[in-house]
Amino acid sequence: MMMRTTRTIRRRLVVVCAAIVLAPFVIGSTFAQSAYPNRPIKLVVPYPPGALTDLLARAIGEQLAVSLKQPVVVDNKPGAGTLVGAEFVAKQPPDGYTLLMATVSTHAINPGLYRNMPYDPVRDFAPIAQIGVTPTLLGVHPSLPATDVKSLVALIKDNPGKFTYGSSGLGSILHLCGEQFKAAAGGINVVHVPYRGSAPMMSDLVGGQISMAFDATPTALPQAQSGAIRAIGAGMATRMRAMPRLPTL
Repeated sequence: MMMRTTRTIRRRLVVVCAAIVLAPFVIGSTFAQSAYPNRPIKLVVPYPPGALTDLLARAIGEQLAVSLKQPVVVDNKPGAGTLVGAEFVAKQPPDGYTLLMATVSTHAINPGLYRNMPYDPVRDFAPIAQIGVTPTLLGVHPSLPATDVKSLVALIKDNPGKFTYGSSGLGSILHLCGEQFKAAAGGINVVHVPYRGSAPMMSDLVGGQISMAFDATPTALPQAQSGAIRAIGAGMATRMRAMPRLPTL
C-alpha cells in the first residue's frame, strides 16, 4: 500500500511503517497528535471489484477505519494494467487522504513496460506497509484432458494455437506468469486473453471460455477445491498445506 506525500511527511511515515508491522493500530494514535485524519480517507484499488487486491483493501479499510476513527472508502479504478488507479493517486494532493493499494504491477512491472510513465513510482509515493505476498496457482478448465503440467504441455504441443490462457491484463504479473510458463515449456503456442482484472478472468475460466490461467492462490484455491477448475501446479517452493498433493512449479 502506498501513499503520495511530501518528503517531510515521508520520513515520518517510515517510522510509522515499523509501528504498523509490530502493532497495526499504533498508526491511529500517532497521527492523532497531528490532527490526522479529520475527514474520510480514500483507498484506491487499481483493479475491479472481486480481485484479491480489492478483497484485501476492504478488509484493511475496515480495520483502518476503526484505528483512525474516520471512514475509509474503497475506490476501484481499474484500467491500463493498473496505470489508471496509480496515476490518479499520484496526482492527488500529498495530504495523506488518498492511499493506493500498490502491487508489483504498479511499481515494478509498469516502469519496465512503458517508456512514458504518467507517474514516478519512487518520487510520487511513499511506502506505508507491506500487506502480503501470495503465490500463484495454475488451473485449467475441467474439460481439458490434462491432469498435470507434463500432460498439459503435451496437449498444447499437439494442438498449437487451439488453447488459451487468461490474465488480469496486459503486462500484469499473471500475464508474465503465462509467458514464463510458455517459454519454460519450450515456446508452446497458447493464446493470451487479457481481462480487466482477475475476477472476470476466473469467471470465464470456470465457464470454459478460456482453457487455463494463473491466478493468486487465495482466489483460485476455492475454485480448485470445489472442482470448478482443475489445479495443475502451485507457484511455490514448497507444497501448499491446503492441497498437499498439488505439485509445485
